[in-house]
Amino acid sequence: MSLFALITALFLEQFHPLSSRQYLLAWLPRYVNFFQHHFNAGEHKHGKIAWLLAVLPLLIGVTALSFLLHRIHPIFSWSFNVLVLYLSLSFRQFSHYFANIRQALRADRLDDARRLLSIWRGVSAYELSVEEVARVAIEEALLASHRNIFGVIVWFVLFSVIGLGGAAGALLYRLAQFLRKHWAENDEAELANFGSFARHAFQVLEWLPVRVTALTFAIVGNFEDTVYCWRTQATSWPDKEAGILLVSGAGSLGVRLGMAIPQGGSSLERAELGVGDEADVDSMQSTIGLVWRSVVFMLILLLLMTMSGVIS
Repeated sequence: MSLFALITALFLEQFHPLSSRQYLLAWLPRYVNFFQHHFNAGEHKHGKIAWLLAVLPLLIGVTALSFLLHRIHPIFSWSFNVLVLYLSLSFRQFSHYFANIRQALRADRLDDARRLLSIWRGVSAYELSVEEVARVAIEEALLASHRNIFGVIVWFVLFSVIGLGGAAGALLYRLAQFLRKHWAENDEAELANFGSFARHAFQVLEWLPVRVTALTFAIVGNFEDTVYCWRTQATSWPDKEAGILLVSGAGSLGVRLGMAIPQGGSSLERAELGVGDEADVDSMQSTIGLVWRSVVFMLILLLLMTMSGVIS
């Protein structure tokens, strides 16, 4: 049932992506702001309490509802899993930008590609060359594919395996991700200590999914290059988890990512990741293939787990 719920959610998300239904999640910023407003006294422990109070009731509620619906009839709990996955997965949210950037570069519309990349990243890309736009877009796609697809799948499957209902796992991952972005990546000084627990909690939750995604990239791509890059280059990136994803993606594709790029009138120095040729527009098409092969591989793995009785 978990496999079919995941396939159904992916199918629905492709034809009616979440970006066109943002009103369904309009409550989330208000919900998070409530805890920030009432608990933020500028200390780490207050951030921890706020995080737990924001996450645990929803987690318990979703788990209880899954059990209740399953007792009524399994089809109801299956439908609930599809709904939660549908709201959690965001394949089209990043593939839309990536595909449009690739098309713009193919048509020699560099300014359009720069504009789209700037909107996607929230950082100006108007100084980047064609190769740099392609390289940075691939980096964004690799990170986004993990955070919007593979991380959700891993926690959905993990909660299904331990019998707590996959929906709760998907919710936990996405909610922790949102809290990290809302509290820990905010430039406001008053959130520095308050948001530190949200950052740490997400790092803990990311440990397993990041490595599952990286291993999947290795299996469906160039295994030897991926393992080599993972072992020798991952720690050279400021964000360790992002570094693992980027080097595994670069190794799988056989391209070089990272490296210095112009930003704000100066050069932003970045470590060189991967091996092989410099990333270009053709590499962007290969990236799409890598992501889709990874999705298919995870579905096949989930099918085998279902057939072996590990999950229902």
